[in-house]
Amino acid sequence: MKLNKLLYTALMLGAMGSAATSCKESFLDEELITQYSTDRFETQDGLDELVTGAYQKLKFKFNYVWAIECYNMGVDEFTDANNTMPAWNHYSQDLNSAETGANQPVWDNYYGLVEPANIIIANVPQYYDKNSATYNTRLGEGYFLRAYAYFELVKQFGGVPIKLTPSTSVETYFTRSSEEDVYKQIIADFEEAYKLLPETPEQTGRITKYAAAHFLAKAHLFRASELYSDWNTNYVADDLDAVIQYGSEVVNKHPLCSNYVELWDYQEPNGANEKVSEVILAAQFSNDESTWGRFGNQMHLYYPSVYQDMAGTSRDISGGREFSYVSATEYTMQVFDRVNDSRFWKSFITCYGANNTAGAPTWTAEDIANGAPANVKAGDKRFVAGELGIKYIVNEPGDGRFEDYATGSSDVKVKKNGVICAPHTFVRYFKGENTLNWNVSTHTGNYYNVIPHKRSVALSKFRDGYRNSIASQFGTRDAIIARSADDVLMVAEAYIRKGEAYYNDAITWINKVRDRAAYVENEDRGKNVDGGQAYKNNTYCAGKGGGYSADGAIYSDQNTYYESNNLEGQEAVYNAQSSLSKMHLNSVNDVYNSVTDAPIYQALNCTSNAEKMMCFLLDERTRELCGELYRWEDLARTKTLNARWHAFNDGVSRGIGEFNPEKHYYRPIPQSFLDGITNEGGAALTNDEKQAMQNPGY
Repeated sequence: MKLNKLLYTALMLGAMGSAATSCKESFLDEELITQYSTDRFETQDGLDELVTGAYQKLKFKFNYVWAIECYNMGVDEFTDANNTMPAWNHYSQDLNSAETGANQPVWDNYYGLVEPANIIIANVPQYYDKNSATYNTRLGEGYFLRAYAYFELVKQFGGVPIKLTPSTSVETYFTRSSEEDVYKQIIADFEEAYKLLPETPEQTGRITKYAAAHFLAKAHLFRASELYSDWNTNYVADDLDAVIQYGSEVVNKHPLCSNYVELWDYQEPNGANEKVSEVILAAQFSNDESTWGRFGNQMHLYYPSVYQDMAGTSRDISGGREFSYVSATEYTMQVFDRVNDSRFWKSFITCYGANNTAGAPTWTAEDIANGAPANVKAGDKRFVAGELGIKYIVNEPGDGRFEDYATGSSDVKVKKNGVICAPHTFVRYFKGENTLNWNVSTHTGNYYNVIPHKRSVALSKFRDGYRNSIASQFGTRDAIIARSADDVLMVAEAYIRKGEAYYNDAITWINKVRDRAAYVENEDRGKNVDGGQAYKNNTYCAGKGGGYSADGAIYSDQNTYYESNNLEGQEAVYNAQSSLSKMHLNSVNDVYNSVTDAPIYQALNCTSNAEKMMCFLLDERTRELCGELYRWEDLARTKTLNARWHAFNDGVSRGIGEFNPEKHYYRPIPQSFLDGITNEGGAALTNDEKQAMQNPGY
């Protein structure tokens, strides 16, 4: 039985004072179904319910816009898109302690997980039958959930108050613990969870020993990273060995999928795609409306490029609802070997079907006179439903095939080799653009010309064609919290950090994901697969081409691999080949001399072997994990966020804000918390005391 119907029974009990519960906005308030007195948690049934309810917090990261704001914005991979986000992408003055966006919900909700975890840890030994088959599991889940909450907090805010006992009344006096002490607590709790939890889950979605091992590897890697270099020296050697130990265990238990697309081949809720071996832990979502709560899984909203305002392509379920908060950067286009690395084409959308013949654009007399295809007449539709309506060409500088012809708000025309393309065509580099341009604000490629970046090559990993209406924000897909490819790259990074003598070991591990990313013989490189396809199995779309359109679907099973790479006419040759020899690293020299990574090395001024190895590792993390909510934390912990934001995020040139390395490696402590707590004597904090509690610069 899938762990889906979550009964949240935990009472906040004044945890972290009224400042930490955010009464008006609290996710808990919306999810509270049944409220018991705390006596309920002094029974075995009550503790079972409390543990099950606490799993609700594992959904939080994927529930709303904080998923993008805190975890994947203001980085090298993505800039803001159809919605300008000054605080989070540009590090403007809007990012402050009073800011009402992501900061406070993140603080509130993870402290909202600490309290039930504390009750579980305190009460299970007292009130749970020690002979029960689930005794160790329940206690282990409590330790895991507390460690997970504090880990999420320390990564965003640095040292935070540690609270390890349940509240019995409102508490208002708190002091910040050091980062060092917070990490000690996190690792100790994950270690307890690792000892107690089962190797296999009693229900789909429950936490296992290997989920604890995954987060032990991650916590040790974070503690060994540059962000903590002023205090972590005595931990680094042991931490790196721990990353290798725990990460290796996880990979052995959770082998990688044989094909990268298996991770994203979503066809229906609770289907085979959500049970692949690579997934260690996932937040459980479904099409059961009784489990949705206030938000549901909203990840499908944030990455799409806007398509609904293009002639002939109306919004439908298969294409998604385009909130369009982030747009992939030039770095994200360039970091992939787009001929040999299948992960690019299995992660991004480059083709959209047409689903509105009546609204499709027509050929004009001017077109006929200036390069329309042969045999078309003025007034003919340029495309009809069921054909391609929009395509994105991800080409290289120096490609002379494409020229801008006419760009309107809803009708885009591009010439290819002198002939106007029938679909709306967006091109990365036009004729005459001969050098790589990281700064998209001065790019002339036509999908960079809509500011903010309304058109982009959109990430497909969260697309959801199983929603129950075109406008629905409630996604049905499980959200991956941990998968073993991350462990592969964590182990590789640990070997890199151990020094040059271990680089060959790092290469062995990196090759696990690179070899998997290679095209295999007879694989169709022009095929697209993503979760938009679920509309075909969606009862809400029955009898309709793409969900409320009998004409066709926005979802397309095509990509522009051959056209983008200028390999048209060679489909049979490339489909018959494996690209393994091009993806596999034969030695460290393949890293030092990587043609794909060389422009990135140059942009970041990486000259030493050590610099190139770490740069390559971070690039590989993009190639494997792009958009999966790791990037801000990875760049912060390695203290590469400053350099990479300035090199690759166009926020550097838009005058809205500026990354400050003395300030922006941490988020501001919410003002509501500082205003609600007291000093040891019970008095409200003075301004000086609040400033002492706050992170520098806020």
